[in-house]
Amino acid sequence: MFASPPIVEAECFARLPQSLRDGAAARRNAARFGREHDSFLEGPSFDSDGRLHVVDIVNGRVLRVSDGGEFTVVCEYDGMPCGLKFDKDGRMVIADFKRGLVEIDPRSGEPNVLVERLCQGEFHGLNDLIFSSDGDLYFTDQGSTDLRNPYGRLVRRRRDGRLEVLLDNVPSPNGVALSPDESVLYLAVTRANSVWRVPLGADGSLGRVGTFIQLSGGLAGPDGLAVDETGSLLVAHCGLGAVWLFSRLGEPLLRIRSTLGLLTTNVAYDVANPTELCITESESGSILRAKLEVPGLALYGTPRPAA
Repeated sequence: MFASPPIVEAECFARLPQSLRDGAAARRNAARFGREHDSFLEGPSFDSDGRLHVVDIVNGRVLRVSDGGEFTVVCEYDGMPCGLKFDKDGRMVIADFKRGLVEIDPRSGEPNVLVERLCQGEFHGLNDLIFSSDGDLYFTDQGSTDLRNPYGRLVRRRRDGRLEVLLDNVPSPNGVALSPDESVLYLAVTRANSVWRVPLGADGSLGRVGTFIQLSGGLAGPDGLAVDETGSLLVAHCGLGAVWLFSRLGEPLLRIRSTLGLLTTNVAYDVANPTELCITESESGSILRAKLEVPGLALYGTPRPAA
């Protein structure tokens, strides 16, 4: 095992106001979500204008967060949005636990269901997603899978709309991220408290899948992931109140500690300030920030502004 890495404390940047908590949707979705929360923030993502967006799963909302930390509702619909990314045309693409793969035009706020089910049957409940540089979309179908029922899926949606189930034996697949050269997909496996390494061939085929990082402790497991320009991997450890930074070889480099709750769920690098990390802390309904040394990897749909 490795020695404990240095610790950085994340600071609170924004906190969801009481007026946006505990709506009727939160009460309806509580049983399906399996938790009693007045809000549950996840899916931080920046649009091409550098504006931060997050989802509120239990209230079925997408929220925009200003530079001053103020929240506004972009859209609200009958769903449970978990993961959020932007495509090249500025549309929000959402992994929705209740509705499937959903697309939202940020100007109208109207949801459009892109994929409602697989040919093999219904989704278990989508969680997170990532675009590759060629526009293919990888997403996780988590549902309530765990070590007793390891049937969660990793799915790829090709640019032409074709769906491919890449893995169907995962105990709670959650966050996804791609290495800088896109030869490896990292997959957070929450109930196994691990991150899997999924090699990707140039033709889209899979190499031998294995455990890249085995975590310990916490009350849940790894959730959201992100990668920096050197290929180091950030892992939001939900239930431990921490985000880990690992080198491309899996060596722990840094621990970012929450100053609020334990539910550090997702991470995203600021587009305008790419060494600034945003962290959703869902227990308190807050967004934390931490300053890092290496810029995050630019994502599909969110180009960096010119220097």
